[in-house]
Amino acid sequence: MKISARNVFKGKVKKVAHGAVNSEVTVALPGEIDIVSVITKASAENLALGEGKEVSVVIKATNVMIAVE
Repeated sequence: MKISARNVFKGKVKKVAHGAVNSEVTVALPGEIDIVSVITKASAENLALGEGKEVSVVIKATNVMIAVE
C-alpha cells in the first residue's frame, strides 16, 4: 500500500465497540498509546476488525490544535 499521508502508525486493535451506524475502534500503539477512531460499522465489518488484528492508523489533517490552561 502506498499513501500520501505522512502520519502512519502500526498497531493492534484493542477494542471495537459497534453502534447502530458507527463503530469506535481503539488501536494500541507502541509505548502504551491508544488512538480511537470512529468509522462506519460497514467499514469495520469490511475490514474484519477485531481484537488483536494488526492495522495501520493513518492521520491526514489540515489542522492540529494544541491548548493549554
